[in-house]
Amino acid sequence: MNLLHRQLRTSIKLGVLFCMLGVHWLAQAQTYPSRPVKMIVPFPAGGTTDIVARLVAQKMSESMGQPVTVDNRAGAGGSIGADMMAKAPPDGHTILMHNLSFPLASVAQALANRSPFNVETDFAGVSIAVYVPFVWTASPTVPAKDLQELANLLRNNASLQYNYGSTGPGSTMHVLGEAYKRATKVNIMHIPFKGAAPLKQELLAGRLQIGGDQLSSSLAEIKAGTIKALATSASKRIPELPDVPTVKELGLPSLELEGWNGIFAPAKTPKDIIERLNKEVISAVRHPDVMKRLSDLGAEAVGSTPSEQDAMLKKQMDQFRTIIRDMK
Repeated sequence: MNLLHRQLRTSIKLGVLFCMLGVHWLAQAQTYPSRPVKMIVPFPAGGTTDIVARLVAQKMSESMGQPVTVDNRAGAGGSIGADMMAKAPPDGHTILMHNLSFPLASVAQALANRSPFNVETDFAGVSIAVYVPFVWTASPTVPAKDLQELANLLRNNASLQYNYGSTGPGSTMHVLGEAYKRATKVNIMHIPFKGAAPLKQELLAGRLQIGGDQLSSSLAEIKAGTIKALATSASKRIPELPDVPTVKELGLPSLELEGWNGIFAPAKTPKDIIERLNKEVISAVRHPDVMKRLSDLGAEAVGSTPSEQDAMLKKQMDQFRTIIRDMK
């Protein structure tokens, strides 16, 4: 009988504890946000991801009743800021704005057994905020109008020494550049730069032949004719550059990747808070003023569901695993 009583008391205590926890999370969700929300951007100020984050944060601040502030935590290809967010309390008051380099860096670090977090278990998707096309670029001195013409030029001129630049080792352009070399069987040397700005300067000066980055980094120069666009890695042609073919059109489907900026929260963030954040992000990116500013950057407002974001992230991680393993 004493054993039965002890088991009954234990069950009642556990039941009370779970009820209290449930009430706590419910109350938290109902009062969210109860203080300012920090949006971590794991890159320096002034880049595309930072600009998009500030546009979204401003509109979220206006509708959420609390400031949404951008906190730039650059370093290690975005991993420092992402690791900070993964370790934050799952209460919706710390969120992350990341981009295409998130699945790439995560896969590369995991394959090297040095990842500080697991993208698929430590983060909760909120929304793909925008699509920002990735564009292959070239100096106007390069006598090729697209990536296939470039490959033919290099194959037919063995003595021609061309270099391609990226925003650093392990960056999206570095990985895609190596994939392009394998797909077309051409020889071009990788030159890493510390960001998009110095890479663009070398293209403009004609000292670098090939480059690539988010469209917003070079849209003005492409329109002015001081930088040439060879292809986009997006699944469809870019409205701002309708004459620039996709990599798939050029017979290079393995190079197809959607560029994006998206919002994440820590894993175990309550569903009600994820839903609130999703609603706020969608409202922000679809505001007419924000859509106009995004269009000027060459970006497209999206505002996806969390499940759509999770599916895209998984697809890109699988794609990067294949590309990186083939590089070894």
